[in-house]
Amino acid sequence: MLTTRSAIGALLAAALLLTGCQESEQPPAAPAYPSGPVTMTAGANPGSGFDITIRAVVDALEKEGIVDVPLPVENRPGNIGADFLATMVDQYRGRDDQVSVTSLSMMMNEFRGISEYGYRDVTMIARLMTEYYIVVTAPGAPYRNLSDLLDAVRADPAGVSVGAATDDQAPFDLLVSAAGADPARINYVSFEGGAEQSAALAGGEIDVAVTGVSEVVEAVTSGTLRPLGVLSEERLPGLDTPTAREQGFDVTLSNWRGLYGPPGMPQVAVEYWQSALGRMVDTSTWKQIADRNQFTTTFMIGDEFQNFLAETQADLDAALAS
Repeated sequence: MLTTRSAIGALLAAALLLTGCQESEQPPAAPAYPSGPVTMTAGANPGSGFDITIRAVVDALEKEGIVDVPLPVENRPGNIGADFLATMVDQYRGRDDQVSVTSLSMMMNEFRGISEYGYRDVTMIARLMTEYYIVVTAPGAPYRNLSDLLDAVRADPAGVSVGAATDDQAPFDLLVSAAGADPARINYVSFEGGAEQSAALAGGEIDVAVTGVSEVVEAVTSGTLRPLGVLSEERLPGLDTPTAREQGFDVTLSNWRGLYGPPGMPQVAVEYWQSALGRMVDTSTWKQIADRNQFTTTFMIGDEFQNFLAETQADLDAALAS
């Protein structure tokens, strides 16, 4: 009897030892993501559309407690995001701690040769929203509406200086074409954001500016800038500005904005940000920010986002090549 008990005990001990060995051989659990700060970058100056967007995202994520690691914001201006896009591709490949904002400008920069990279060269995370373009001038300018401005452009295209980022020139080109003038003769002065454009208008350096509504909405509503027309299908709520269509120019154009990461960004990081941003756009904080900045939330991820990018790129290439 003692021998049997001893044998059973030995077998149990061996089984426990084997189980312990098997458990110890299990791979360690992957650390939770994110485990440290994630840098949120605007590839343009403070006050630009990129800057406003990335800070809005960080503000909403932090206030709603969706992300609990630090999200430091950096401004890395240069060629409307093209310089930082190159940094993402060349220096941050495979990283999980870098997120940046982009827009239609990424596509236009590639088409115009400003950038050798495009959306296919990085990890596109999500589309966040849509924003319309607006044409503004200083309160003391001689232009009261788009008709006044485009009459002046027809009479002397080079005589009207137009402040516009590279990607913001396309909507004004469309307006000029609709007015029967030659866009190739427009005197463009390049700026990277609404803050710079507003300062240039106040200082008399330029006659008008074309930009995203969010970049000048406060200046327009306060009377610091005079709106001449917005390129939306209908008037935007809270912004008493006539559309180009109302003024006889059948031109509408919007700009999308979204977030991207480096090429080869780990899938766990991509899925984390897509989930976090999906929750964010449904929060009251984001909705208040969107209303204030005239953002139209158009959240999109995955295949839907990739299809949108491919279609938009094809449409843009066809429009700019014509």
